Amino acid sequence: MRTEKILILLTLFILIFLGLLGVISFPKEEQAMKEDNISITTAKNVSIVVVYDNNPYREGLKTAWGFSCLIKGTEKTILFDTGGDGLTLLANMEKLGITPEEIDIIVLSHVHGDHVGGLSTLLKQNPKVTVYLLESFPKSFKDAVREYGAEVIEVKEELKICDGVYSTGELGTWIKEQSLVINTERGLIVITGCAHPGIVKIVKVAKNLIGNDVNLVMGGFHLGKSDEEITQIISEFKKMGVRHVAPCHCSGERARQLFKKEYGENYFDVGVGRVITIDSIDSINSINSAK
Repeated sequence: MRTEKILILLTLFILIFLGLLGVISFPKEEQAMKEDNISITTAKNVSIVVVYDNNPYREGLKTAWGFSCLIKGTEKTILFDTGGDGLTLLANMEKLGITPEEIDIIVLSHVHGDHVGGLSTLLKQNPKVTVYLLESFPKSFKDAVREYGAEVIEVKEELKICDGVYSTGELGTWIKEQSLVINTERGLIVITGCAHPGIVKIVKVAKNLIGNDVNLVMGGFHLGKSDEEITQIISEFKKMGVRHVAPCHCSGERARQLFKKEYGENYFDVGVGRVITIDSIDSINSINSAK
């Protein structure tokens, strides 16, 4: 009996020792769950409408500091961020022929007012939505959203939102943020709110999450930096194979100029009212390939 106990203890010691050396690995429940939750699917016929931005594009729409865009053609209709003012958001949506009732999901990139300020006004019009927000959002904010009747999904790790649409999960340290990743047949579309964790890091996370090439990166890039630093970021984009860019909101005018200079016809000028579709991206690719 004593000999059996010694053998059992010796076996356990050997297994632990080999595990520490990395010869064998023990499955982690958290990692297994994460892999099970991320099933890679593809979205088709995607269109993105910028409904709130501080940059103008279409006449007759209001500009204000902040960002929001509507993603259509996916399994669920998604509003990414809500801008800084609900009345401005609703006014622009109305002029663009968008009703609050057609929104199924709202994804909030981070807690700053220019990205969540329009939420309460929108929830008064349509409380039957699911709101994906970061786990780190204040409890009072989450409770207020639930009081409107909306379902709240707290995001920590990367996850699938609906077919072909994913969250990067909570990134960053001081200012935490999530970005949206849409997997299409022609590559990834990465949409950022302000890119506080770093735009290059966000794109790398998106590529690693899905394992696909990046067709388009759009949204706020947060690049109030020197020309040298911005040029380095553009160089990183090229190394990562980012084919098209559409910086807006907090990207900075100088950054937009430099991206436009480097990307040429693969640069999308974005402001409130701009619509980007897979077909519009393809039309640029067709023009370039014909040259």
